[in-house]
Amino acid sequence: MNYPVWDVSFGAGLLIALVAITHVFVSHFAVGGGLFLVLTERKARRNHDPALLGWLKTHTKFFVLVTVVFGAISGVGIWFTIGLISPMATANLIHIFVWGWAIEWVFFFIEITAALLYLYGWDKLEPALHAWFGWIYFIAAYASLVIINGIITFMLTSGTWTRNHEFWRGFFNPTYFPSLAFRTAIALALAGIYALITASVQKDPILKARIVRWSTWWIVPSLAVLPAFGWWYIRRIPADVWAATHGPMPTATHYALFAAILLAVTFTLALLTLVRPGRMHLAFSLLVALAAFGAMGSFEFVRESIRKPFVIGSYLYANSLYFAPIPGDGGFSADEVTSAGVLQSAKWIQVRDITPANQAAVGREIFRVECQSCHTANAYRGVKHYLQLRQWDQSKIQAMLGGLEFMHNGVMPAFAGTDPERAALAAYLATIQPVSAQASAAAADGRPALTAANNW
Repeated sequence: MNYPVWDVSFGAGLLIALVAITHVFVSHFAVGGGLFLVLTERKARRNHDPALLGWLKTHTKFFVLVTVVFGAISGVGIWFTIGLISPMATANLIHIFVWGWAIEWVFFFIEITAALLYLYGWDKLEPALHAWFGWIYFIAAYASLVIINGIITFMLTSGTWTRNHEFWRGFFNPTYFPSLAFRTAIALALAGIYALITASVQKDPILKARIVRWSTWWIVPSLAVLPAFGWWYIRRIPADVWAATHGPMPTATHYALFAAILLAVTFTLALLTLVRPGRMHLAFSLLVALAAFGAMGSFEFVRESIRKPFVIGSYLYANSLYFAPIPGDGGFSADEVTSAGVLQSAKWIQVRDITPANQAAVGREIFRVECQSCHTANAYRGVKHYLQLRQWDQSKIQAMLGGLEFMHNGVMPAFAGTDPERAALAAYLATIQPVSAQASAAAADGRPALTAANNW
């Protein structure tokens, strides 16, 4: 509530997801692809294979363009979007892990430098020195993953950090090691999947077949161990957090199913490349990459879904309110806002007083600062859909707002604000989906307008 709200018509959360998943799909290739480069180069030089070296040189250009150029731009895009959409969470992550970020940026600088020198040195450096630049790149890239993984997993399972605020307690949190293993396997699989793309455009069927077989050996074993790492990951998630994925709104469960299906599809397609490796087309390699992108995107949606209602586990809600008061931070806890009121706490609200004439307008302001971090009126996670299904009038909406924390297995925080502010928010929500005459008549007779209303 310390920052203005950036209105994204189709949904702020969806924008973050699109930018982040695209970047993650590239950044994991940046890690696994580095190891793929050096091991493939060693294989080609050991076997005195100039054809494979020639392809690898071309693949290096593709690698640098995708990871260093697009990867860096999309990484900046993540900072831009999260800084505008969730500034309180972004500020907290910077303050809590400031030295972690500093170290990661050093590794990122080494990573970029080594990648460019590796590309530049194909025809200018001795093979041994050239390989060393490749190894330096991979080590720096993997070190970046090691650090970023600690911060990402902290957002889901902050562990005992909430009690003592010790850096290493937050960094090596309960899901740190299973997540690192899981993401390492993904990185290795993506190294092979991206290699299929550049291999598929080769004219020589014999060379293409050798590259496809080599790439598939990176994909299949890595995907085969993912279920085990995924199970390890789930076992480290607190039971109460995982329980929120079930019930009336099992978003995470659905995306977990999508991830499993798409993972199986990717695995099967990778095996099919071995049937006729010398005749694999670009379209088929892109199909493999698309299935992998869907699987990874679904996994990221699972991670985001089970974190609700928090953006930092048991510490900061998605609407930028703290779970408990934080002395000297300048932010607000949910209880503090409930006591003082939204209109008196939020710094970027134009109207501070509620009157009968402006009740709905004030409700819209409250919706923007307290609900819009997750919901829209009529787009991604739009509240109109829920209200249209249930046909509640203003009084029922107001009653519903009084028990948000008990709905959907606790994936939403309690409404923070005074009773008049809750009434104002209900008045605004009632304007989004006016109650039909049939529903009003049913309510007057004491009958439920829709059976689905009882399943909220």
